[in-house]
Amino acid sequence: MNSNTFRAPVRRTAAAATVAALAVGPVLLAAPAAHATGAEGRATAVVLRAGLDVSLLGETVKVPVRASLNEVKAPETESETALTVKVQGAEGGKPIDILAADVATSKATVDEEKAEGYVNLVKARVHVPGIPLLSLIEVEKVTSKALCEVGEKPVAESNVLGHVTVFGKKTTLSTGGRTQVTVPGVGQVTLDLSRTSTTSRTAAATALELKVKVNPLELGVAKVEGTVTLAEATCETPEGPAPTQEPTKEPTEQPTEQPTEQPTQEPSERPSEQPTQRPTVEPGTDGGVKTNNGGTTPTENLAETGGSSSTTYIAAGALALLVAGGGALAVTRSRARSRD
Repeated sequence: MNSNTFRAPVRRTAAAATVAALAVGPVLLAAPAAHATGAEGRATAVVLRAGLDVSLLGETVKVPVRASLNEVKAPETESETALTVKVQGAEGGKPIDILAADVATSKATVDEEKAEGYVNLVKARVHVPGIPLLSLIEVEKVTSKALCEVGEKPVAESNVLGHVTVFGKKTTLSTGGRTQVTVPGVGQVTLDLSRTSTTSRTAAATALELKVKVNPLELGVAKVEGTVTLAEATCETPEGPAPTQEPTKEPTEQPTEQPTEQPTQEPSERPSEQPTQRPTVEPGTDGGVKTNNGGTTPTENLAETGGSSSTTYIAAGALALLVAGGGALAVTRSRARSRD
């Protein structure tokens, strides 16, 4: 009974495990591979962006200077060191080198997992119309980076390394703040350092933004006003879910072992129904020896331990002689006492 009771749950458990394994197999095979979907991300990078209005002497109109130098949109890369723009009527109509630099690199990349804009500018000099011999600003090195990865928070960072000179005047910039520089006879420049912003899907970084208001009064230029931006990078995260790892291969094998009918280990012997107390010997009604183990009477006779079929009669005779001897001994002792 114990063995059967133990085996039944094992059979049911093994069968359930087999059914579960077979049920999971088709699910894995039928699962579609996950891919990033939706529109691609966006990234831009620009070394310099100028939005200036130049007022010429003797004229009431303003000449706009709208220039974006080394501007790229993903996936593109630009690398130039001398960037010029021409303003009619200023400096005798000659081309004006708005930006000159030892290194001016802008890069924008986009794939299914990320979008990134990056700008690197080394030893850069920025000029404005009307002041050809004096740089609006000179910087040692500036970098901007905007990174938008699927499933990650967008990151924007910019750095201005080394000293900064505004109209020939060395300037200490406030970290993450605004600095105003006034040069007598020339004008005023307001600088915003390391501007960054992020949202849930976009990032933008600008190393320097300069608000310019100068009155050079030379070379036919009365006033220059506007904004010059250095090292700007932006990005937008690609749409769609984050890429997930695809299964390397489909399951092709059945479970290595099938559950067996028998449990892994069964009791080797049936539990003993006999108690552990030592048997006692008492005279039987038939003059033999009866074994009493304190439990139920065995259904089978015990095996003989030796002797012949006459053993029972011999034992009975010995018992009778023992009783007779005891009686004789008692009579003899009684007579001895009466004589005394």
